[in-house]
Amino acid sequence: MLSVRGGRRLLIGFRLPDGWRPSRMDMLLALAVVVAGQVESFGRQGLDPGQVRHPVPLAAGAVVAGALLALRRRSPVGTLLVLMAVGAAVRVVTGGLYYPAWHFYSTLILVHTVAGAAELRSRRGAAGLASVLTAYLFLQAFQYNDLAEVLISAVFIGVAYVSGILLRRQIDQTLRLARRTARLEAEREEQARRAVDEERARIARELHDIVSHNVSLMTLQAGGVRTMLGEEARRERDLLLNVERAGREAVEELRLMLGMLRDPGGTGVQPPSAGLDGLDALVAQVKDTGVAVGVGVKGRPRPLPPGLDLSAYRVVQEALTNALKHARAGRIDVTVTHSPGALVLEVVDDGTGDGGGQGSGHGLIGMRERVAMYGGELTAGPTPGGRGYRVHARFPLG
Repeated sequence: MLSVRGGRRLLIGFRLPDGWRPSRMDMLLALAVVVAGQVESFGRQGLDPGQVRHPVPLAAGAVVAGALLALRRRSPVGTLLVLMAVGAAVRVVTGGLYYPAWHFYSTLILVHTVAGAAELRSRRGAAGLASVLTAYLFLQAFQYNDLAEVLISAVFIGVAYVSGILLRRQIDQTLRLARRTARLEAEREEQARRAVDEERARIARELHDIVSHNVSLMTLQAGGVRTMLGEEARRERDLLLNVERAGREAVEELRLMLGMLRDPGGTGVQPPSAGLDGLDALVAQVKDTGVAVGVGVKGRPRPLPPGLDLSAYRVVQEALTNALKHARAGRIDVTVTHSPGALVLEVVDDGTGDGGGQGSGHGLIGMRERVAMYGGELTAGPTPGGRGYRVHARFPLG
């Protein structure tokens, strides 16, 4: 069994003392040759023409050939040369009266292995081709063959050699595709991680503005109340002073920790704060592109926390952008549902979803990050009818 791990080929099977392992296929082929050789040697024993007069040397040769097949991947060329030597020795001992079939089968297997061991244009490949030609000439000299037998042997040797080349090229292509797939998967994961980091940095910039503004406002109000109190309320003045001091320290910490994320370009210009109250202006921009947009509000609207309000607006904004860029939508319906326990957003389009497959998935990642930050849930996918796309976000309240 051949497996790929870390660009190396591991052969699973019988373990040799030095750690090298023949595969299970090697062991199976070796066993088949040994068994077939024993059956041939003793099953055809006799004195008539075409029978085996000396079965023991042929049976021993079959065992050696099986051992060579088990070791064939370690040194294909050397194994093939040793097999020729074994065949010559068996011929000398038996007088050359019978050519064993196991020798021919083993030769074909080793020719296939030699062809798949190295590229033909390399030195190992050239040496392998030379050994294959030598093995073919040896087969012809082993016993007398007529022209038909010579051509049949050439066909079998050629098929074994070509099939080995084709198998090697297929394995090389599979390894290249596996490495490319692993590289693309790593790049995709890196892009997704970078998209999450970028979206979190963007959220941090927006939350920095919101939190800094509110804490600064609380600090100013505490200071105003402190100055309005008379000298008789010394204890209350001290408490308000502590509140004011803590507020200033909190703003300073925010500035030091998150201030670097506010404007990477260093322009100092911040985009205006957005929320669901700016949904009409956003929809108007989409309508200018020629797409029909419907907006529905269910329930009684109520004030939302600034950060949640901003995240809800960004989810709708990203869903509209995706519908325009990737879904080729003709109509988009936006539904905002205010309930006592949650804010629910739903954006449904009638697009085909065949926007060229150029979406990176970063928009969906950003929406999930914003919803998850407030403990909510987001689902996105094709509509049940298969025509259009639906984005559903739920922000828990309270």
